[in-house]
Amino acid sequence: MVRLLCLAIGYLFGLFQTSYIYGRLHGIDIREHGSGNAGTTNALRTLGLKAGLITFAGDCLKCILAVVTVRLLFGQSHAEYIRLLGLYAAAGTILGHNFPCYLKFRGGKGIAATAGLIISFDWRLLIAGIVVFFTTFFITHYVSLGSMLVYVMFMGGTVLLGQLGYFEMEPGYLYEMYAVAAFLTAMAVYRHRANIVRLVHGNENKTYLSSKHKK
Repeated sequence: MVRLLCLAIGYLFGLFQTSYIYGRLHGIDIREHGSGNAGTTNALRTLGLKAGLITFAGDCLKCILAVVTVRLLFGQSHAEYIRLLGLYAAAGTILGHNFPCYLKFRGGKGIAATAGLIISFDWRLLIAGIVVFFTTFFITHYVSLGSMLVYVMFMGGTVLLGQLGYFEMEPGYLYEMYAVAAFLTAMAVYRHRANIVRLVHGNENKTYLSSKHKK
C-alpha cells in the first residue's frame, strides 16, 4: 500500500508540466511544435535556451520534491527501505510527466525528471551520469543518445552499488529496486523508439547550445 501511495505522490508532482505551462504563457502549445514532445529538448529548440533551462530545472525539481516529500512522510516508519520508496516516488513523477491525465496523456520523455531522480538517489550515480551525458552530447550532439546512455548507466550503477552493499538494504528490497530501475530504463528506451530509428538511419536531430551551429 505504501508503495502505491508513493507512486501517487510522485504522479501528482509529475503533473506539473513545465514546458507546457511555459509555452502557454507565451501563447503556444509546445506539443504542437517541433517534435511534439513536452520536454526540455523541444522547449530548447522551439522557444530557446532560456525556455530549455527553465523546463529542465522545473522538471528536475519536481522529482526531487516528490522524493523529499516521501522521505519526510515515511523516513522514520520505513527507514529500512526508504531509498526504495523514494525510487517509487521518482517513478511516479516520471509517469506523471510522461502521461499527464489532464493533457490526454501526452507529456514528455522524463529525462529531466530522471535527472532529479539521480540527484536525489546517489551522488556517485550523479557524477557518472553527468560524465556520460555531457561526454556523449559534446561528441555527438545527440540529446537522445546521451539520455539513453544515462539510463543504462543508472541501471548498471544501481545494481553494482546494491550488490556491493552501499545501499544497506535486504536482498528482497534490493531486487525490487533493480526491478523498478529496469522498468524505468525500459520505458525510457520505449519513449525514445523513434529517436532510435533515426539514430540507426543517421538522421536524428542534433542539438547545439550555440545558435551559430543551427541551420
